[in-house]
Amino acid sequence: MNHSIIRYIICRVLEFQAIFLLLPTLVGVIYREEACLSYLITAAVCFFVGFVGKRRKPESNVFYAREGFVTVSLCWIVLSVTGAVPFVLSGEIPSFTNALFETISGLTTTGSSILSDVEALSHCNLFWRSFTHWIGGMGVLVLVMAVLPLAGGYNMYLMRAESPGPSVGKLVPRVRHTARILYGIYMVMTIILMILLLFTGMDLFEASTHAFGTAGTGGFGVLNSSLGSYPLSAQAIITVFMILFGINFNVYYLLLIRKPKDALRYEEMRYYLLIIVAAVLLITWNVRGMFPSVWEALHHAAFQVGSIITTTGFATTDFNLWPAFSKTILVLLMFVGACAGSTGGGIKVSRIVILLKSIKNEISHLVHPKRVKQTYFEHHVLSKEVRKGVQVFLVAYLMIFSLSVLLISLCELDMTTNFTAVAATLNNIGPGLNMVGPTANFDVFSAPAKWVLIFDMLAGRLEIFPMLVLLAPSTWTRG
Repeated sequence: MNHSIIRYIICRVLEFQAIFLLLPTLVGVIYREEACLSYLITAAVCFFVGFVGKRRKPESNVFYAREGFVTVSLCWIVLSVTGAVPFVLSGEIPSFTNALFETISGLTTTGSSILSDVEALSHCNLFWRSFTHWIGGMGVLVLVMAVLPLAGGYNMYLMRAESPGPSVGKLVPRVRHTARILYGIYMVMTIILMILLLFTGMDLFEASTHAFGTAGTGGFGVLNSSLGSYPLSAQAIITVFMILFGINFNVYYLLLIRKPKDALRYEEMRYYLLIIVAAVLLITWNVRGMFPSVWEALHHAAFQVGSIITTTGFATTDFNLWPAFSKTILVLLMFVGACAGSTGGGIKVSRIVILLKSIKNEISHLVHPKRVKQTYFEHHVLSKEVRKGVQVFLVAYLMIFSLSVLLISLCELDMTTNFTAVAATLNNIGPGLNMVGPTANFDVFSAPAKWVLIFDMLAGRLEIFPMLVLLAPSTWTRG
């Protein structure tokens, strides 16, 4: 284990955290809020620790998968803890457990909240909640790699450990250039969304916070009604952009270099859009009697489907009141998630498709044992390693899910609340059903249960294995 390079990267991340914390400080200064001092103090401490810690250069730049998993996990924990401190210092979320829950929910782009009155927060705290979505959406290590050269040619291990999806490839030969392209696309799309929201009547603060939440597919809002109080035009724009941010960013790169045919060949994207269209039509048909017109039913169905499948978590209506059929579709979409290589969470459409194709291939093999038939995905033959990786991920996912539901059931809440609370946190969605529905919050759980859900949020965002590697005793042994 190369401890020196891990320490060095964590210190560089702390310096970035100091820069991030200056933005809510500026917001607090603009609105003349005393809470901004908590961000300034935390930023100063982060910068000092990072600056002093990085002065001792790493003994070696050799960097492998084990270091990649451990570094990513520790960096996210450090970011979460330091990001929670201003909430506690400002006194607006005095409990450290609650502050950490809120911060991790932001960074992992989950959007689950322990707050019953969001509007009681200061502007700088509201801004920080939403900005953590943007930081965590593409991944802070990806941003660090885009700006700073790290660990020679080994930094692909960082991107693989942090980026969502079953596999991560380079768009261009150098990982640093790949990171710059990804963040460039991410920033441009965020700015476009922000400008469009300004035209709907939102002020700059509202437009920026909702753009951060949409881009990171997070879901923190600045009003207790989420997006329900905003005009239909704003809701429609956010619906479209939630779906766009749920698409693999490789598609946008191909469009950028004028290869639209290659972009449209992405099989996962086609399945993703097909699932959305089917879900919207079915829910519209099911809830049409609950709205004044079919078009309004279609509008809310499209918004909620886009919000759930991309794991954003915004809401325009209380879907907890919808018929069982519609709620069941939404719960299923919680597990499906968005595309690999997007800012969305969930299992990912690619894994679902690979699993279904593997099942189909196995049935074909049982019926015709002597027939040799290759399974294709994204125009490539699915290797045994890829199929094994998907199967192992799903087994680990189901084990963590089941254990989490069992542990939080000690709070004696109803089964639907417990089940959807774990689904909402492990899949980084935000709202669940019943006591954790879109108009409720997660403060109903005890402190130990919140720590279980905190682990689920981190495990879900980091695709489970970085957190498991961090906890494995063999990780810290020599060799």
